[in-house]
Amino acid sequence: MHLPIFTAAFSAVLIASAGLSGAGAQEGSVQNVIVAPAVADRFVDQVEALGTTFANESVTITANVSDKVAEILFEDGQQVEQDQILVLLRRDEQRAELEAAEAVLAERRTAYNRASELERRQYTATAQLEERRAAMREAEANRDGAKARLDDREIRAPFEGVVGLRNISPGTLVTPGSVITTLDDLDPIKLDFTVPAAYLSNIQPGLAIVATTTALPDREFRGTVRSVATQVDRVTRSITARAFIPNEDHALKPGLLMTVRLLKNPRDAIMIPEEALVPSGTQTFVFVIDRDDNKAERREIETGGRRPGAVEVVSGLERGELIVTHGTMQVRDG
Repeated sequence: MHLPIFTAAFSAVLIASAGLSGAGAQEGSVQNVIVAPAVADRFVDQVEALGTTFANESVTITANVSDKVAEILFEDGQQVEQDQILVLLRRDEQRAELEAAEAVLAERRTAYNRASELERRQYTATAQLEERRAAMREAEANRDGAKARLDDREIRAPFEGVVGLRNISPGTLVTPGSVITTLDDLDPIKLDFTVPAAYLSNIQPGLAIVATTTALPDREFRGTVRSVATQVDRVTRSITARAFIPNEDHALKPGLLMTVRLLKNPRDAIMIPEEALVPSGTQTFVFVIDRDDNKAERREIETGGRRPGAVEVVSGLERGELIVTHGTMQVRDG
């Protein structure tokens, strides 16, 4: 559910009333003030943190064997499917070995089937059948080994994702561990961030977040906490959480620094403009306008959370009551 971070503008009304008297003005003089209604709105508490993005899955594509590159079948930045062939190494020798191994297997399978039929008719000994079975299994193992060596010459994508920049060219001699390219699954993208351990009870899987980055200043990214680390850092007394953010357009890249706002305790709240507050010591007051006679009542309220330009009222006001937002210094109770 979308939880608005910034409330809509409070509608303002200009009121002129003889009942609003200034502290230093003559009794009964008219004072003009601006008022606005207390409105009901959705509100969430926020905790800010810094985090770093990571690919959902990430791997460095390397070769398993030593050979020369025969063909490159991907472009830089291309979206590829799981098991898609990315690079072919020279494999003529391995293909010939596989064909030879398959021919031997076919011959030994035929010999085994013949021996099995003769054994069924009791024309040959069981021991000879077992020899044929062992020979056939040996040929199957040789065939499988030849196929594996051929497959090593086909470098495939282990999962769906986006390939990075290639580091090879056709004819390049690669060896085990030679970096060919990278592969990243960018949707969704992971966001790891740390928060003080004091917030441990609030950071739970499913908690909504909003993240921003200076690299994309005009966008907000919404996601949810997926998991929380099992240990608190003993030095910083903080804990790491991981959120997942949908990233269909791949705008977010691994390694970005992001500001994270954790959205907890969503609720319906009474909101008023921040300018309406009249602090006095440890207490907070507002001037409430009586709609019948336009008299001002100085009323104590209890405030809750805040967001830019607005304050949550926990108690002391009802939805729709008019309060003075500008001109509070000119107004007194009654």
